[in-house]
Amino acid sequence: MNKEVTIDDIIEILVEKLENGGTVTFSPSGTSMLPMLRDGEDVVVLSKPKGRLHLFDIPLYKRKDGSYVLHRIVDFDADGGYVLRGDNQFTKEHGIYDEDIYGVVTAFYRKGKSYTTNSLPYRMYLNLWFYSKVFRHLYFIVKNKMAGFFDKKDKADDENKTEQN
Repeated sequence: MNKEVTIDDIIEILVEKLENGGTVTFSPSGTSMLPMLRDGEDVVVLSKPKGRLHLFDIPLYKRKDGSYVLHRIVDFDADGGYVLRGDNQFTKEHGIYDEDIYGVVTAFYRKGKSYTTNSLPYRMYLNLWFYSKVFRHLYFIVKNKMAGFFDKKDKADDENKTEQN
């Protein structure tokens, strides 16, 4: 029987297992890592980091507010901190350090199929998704502006119809 628990409920067990060389497997929730990780559908495998993390690694870390997050390393700060961002986000998060990190994704399961972070399909996804960020961001800006434009136009049309009646 599978039981849903929060990461707060199991963090001590998770840390102990990783510290002893084991792996931890779980299904993350949220949409920040779409399209790679789907809310409650895909499964990630965490291992203890072996030294300093690299560009594009996906650590599990604890924010200053106490929340646990899986996001991708997209840059490094001058003070040695990591810069992270979800694949489905455009805002970068600064101020994450090695001591904030519990584990790093080494594999994931999607529709029952296993992918390691060294596999060719994953590397292809990573390059396509990361390097298309500028175009995706531009698309969302234009899409939101157009939606706002049409919303205003629809509202004005509704007001004109009301005045005519």
